[in-house]
Amino acid sequence: MIKRTPSLILRIVTLIATVTFVLPAKAQGLNLIRDAETEHAIRSYATPIFQAAGISPQSVRIFIVNDKSLNAFVTSGNRMFINTGLIMKAKTPSEVIGVIAHETGHIAGGHVAFRGENVDKAVITNIASYLLGIGAAIATGQGEAAGVIIGAGQGFALRNFLSYTRQQESAADQAAVKYLRATEQSPEGLRDFMGLLRGQEVLLSKNQDPYLRSHPLTQQRYNFLDNEVLKSPYSSNTDSPEIIEFHNRVVAKLVGFLEPSSQVFRKYPETDRSQAARYARAISYYRSTDIENASRELDSLLSDAPDNPYYLELKGQILFEFAKGSEAVSYLEKASELAPEAAPIRSLLVRVLVEENNPEQDDKALKHITKILQSEPNNPGVWRQAAIIHGRKGDKGMTYLALAEAAYGRGKFDEAVLQSGRAREVLAKGSPAWLRASDLNSAADRKEKQRKNRS
Repeated sequence: MIKRTPSLILRIVTLIATVTFVLPAKAQGLNLIRDAETEHAIRSYATPIFQAAGISPQSVRIFIVNDKSLNAFVTSGNRMFINTGLIMKAKTPSEVIGVIAHETGHIAGGHVAFRGENVDKAVITNIASYLLGIGAAIATGQGEAAGVIIGAGQGFALRNFLSYTRQQESAADQAAVKYLRATEQSPEGLRDFMGLLRGQEVLLSKNQDPYLRSHPLTQQRYNFLDNEVLKSPYSSNTDSPEIIEFHNRVVAKLVGFLEPSSQVFRKYPETDRSQAARYARAISYYRSTDIENASRELDSLLSDAPDNPYYLELKGQILFEFAKGSEAVSYLEKASELAPEAAPIRSLLVRVLVEENNPEQDDKALKHITKILQSEPNNPGVWRQAAIIHGRKGDKGMTYLALAEAAYGRGKFDEAVLQSGRAREVLAKGSPAWLRASDLNSAADRKEKQRKNRS
């Protein structure tokens, strides 16, 4: 029996879970995805840059946008958004790193505050409230994307408040060069990325990539970067083979999940036996429900790299979706051990353990849930799984509390008030759980009143 979620088109392992941010008419939406491997790649590129800029890496939240266009941008609250199109079109990791350095320059320079801050906050408040709702699709077993309405004005378009002045762009370039020098990296990647954009300047605005529309490019800026490549003592420092291989695998994964099979096999023909090519084909076969060939390619990858957590994750995902959850557990447990900070992998493991409906697995699942919530305390999907487990155990108080947390994470503040109120009635008065239910009840009630006042 096939256990695939029929309504879900994209899955990057734990899901390429898509959350659609629906803006009003003529406005622009965002489709965000979660993938442990892609997130790890971007985070590993960005961390040294953030540190060089004097910004705590933990204070910057990085989001991956499912969009083929070449774009990246930052918003208030140290939030950085990077399009899959940018990652897939980048010829080298250093090009992505250069863009990250440039965007970090905008954060450090405080440029975000000058771009229609009120609109920015209105949008990002909703994104922050609902982003972790992508876990809800996993938790409920439903593949539908979570719809989020961002009320920011009928004629509002995202790019209108993402635009910078030429002076800000120049300042961000200078900051990027400084960060790259501090981390002993060449500015060549950023220069080459800007060179890619130069070829689009003659296109009409609607045909240009969004990055060019929001980041005005001048010959002076390009000349500055070109000169910095000549001046930098690190211009000969190229990406290591390991980083290139990792980047190629991430690109292959995105291609495998986001492109039609015909394009996947054109880019990665059967004659290409690299890990990246086999990875892309395995994913494409899997999307086409050709499990025999998907397993063949994936097993060959695991034979070469048995400790790659992302190969193990994909193996577990395939087994689980095709009704072999008990076999999936060992792969996902090993993947989680190898990548302990990867919440999407652990979330998938929790879902598998819960859906196995084996009471002996419930305590194990709760331990994984606790680990996830340490880094993602408002993840509604994980709280929903916790509610299922507490419900099986007959613990009504903790079930209500978990349901309240899940509702709060989804922005369903009225439901959070209801469930936290129920939890307070059942939990031992004065206990940590009771105190949490009380705090949550007050916070949700306040949020609900604010929502009503805005509407």
